[in-house]
Formats: sequence, structure tokens, C-alpha cells
Amino acid sequence: MSVAPTLSITPYPYILALGDSLTAGHGLPRGASFADRLEYLLRAHYPHAAVVNAGVSGDTSAAALRRLPTVLSALRHRPSLAIVELGANDLLRGVPPARTLADLDMIVQELRRCGIPVLLATLEPPPMLAALGLPYDDIYAQVSARHDVARHPFFPPGLLGHPDFVLPDRLHPNAAAIERVARHMLAPVLAELSKTQAAA
Repeated sequence: MSVAPTLSITPYPYILALGDSLTAGHGLPRGASFADRLEYLLRAHYPHAAVVNAGVSGDTSAAALRRLPTVLSALRHRPSLAIVELGANDLLRGVPPARTLADLDMIVQELRRCGIPVLLATLEPPPMLAALGLPYDDIYAQVSARHDVARHPFFPPGLLGHPDFVLPDRLHPNAAAIERVARHMLAPVLAELSKTQAAA
């Protein structure tokens, strides 16, 4: 895999959000994606914070791994943090759990090799898919332990699949849901940024 070019480090948080439709903002108005809302919330703490939306709707972990070199080469600065949100499409498409584990492992490994701290956003399937999700249950824990990276649930409890928080397709989260997701993820993101600053 190609390596990201030598990138400058900024004095403000520059965050990479790598994911699928949940990161990209599928079906949402401009400015309502997870990356947009997290950037807005971060600016109350860091006025010049920036969050790069590297979400692609429909991406599996394998697809994100294939495009990772292109994503890294397009960055203006070295990210202070990469939020990795992947796995939902793997489950829905029946990708073997071992394959998902290997792909997520390689993504985190490459980001860490480039000197980029990682926050792994974990996904718990809604109740109707709970049985289907059992084989994937400990993937995030394994990747987190292997690479000593933090992990945090992407959705607050009870939000995923709630009828008040989905688009008409009854699958993707609406803008109100993503706002709650961004607020839910803010604390762990701030915690990881504090660690990075302390180590600098």
C-alpha cells in the first residue's frame, strides 16, 4: 500500500472521518453530515478545527481499504485523529467476519504507520439484525486491542433504527439522529485530541 506523503502538522485539530453512508451523510441536506456536525461542535473548543468527510455510501471495510491511499494522498495536513466508522455494509452484505476483521485491521495498521491516532467507531446492529450481527460481535474489540486504539459506540443507545430517527428508507439515520451521534462522539474525540496534545 502506498504511504501518505510527508504532511505538515497543524496547531488546530484536523480530523479524518473515514466511513460509509453514516459518515458521508446519505440523504441529508448540505451541512448535516456527521463530519459537518462534529466540526461545528468542535469549533466551540477549537475555533479552527476541521473534519474531512471521507465517507462513501455503500462502502464495505474492503472498499475503504482500497481507497485509503487515495484518501491519504489528498489530505492537506497530517490528521490529528482518524475516526474509522465501518462495518455496517459488511454485515448487511454477509461479508465473512474474518474478512471484515482483516480489512479493519489493515486500515488501522496503515493509519497508525502514518503516525495518525485512531478512534474506532463501533456499530451495534439494531434488534431486528441482532442475530445476524453475532459473528461480528467482537471484531472492534480485537482491532482495538491489537493496535491499542480507543473505540466508542457510534450511536447512542436506542437510537439506531428508532422510527423517529430514520429517513423514509427506514434504514439510514436522519439529520436529527446524526446530530445526536455527533454530540455522542464529541467527548471521546476531545479525549483523544487531548492525548495527542499531551504527547506533542
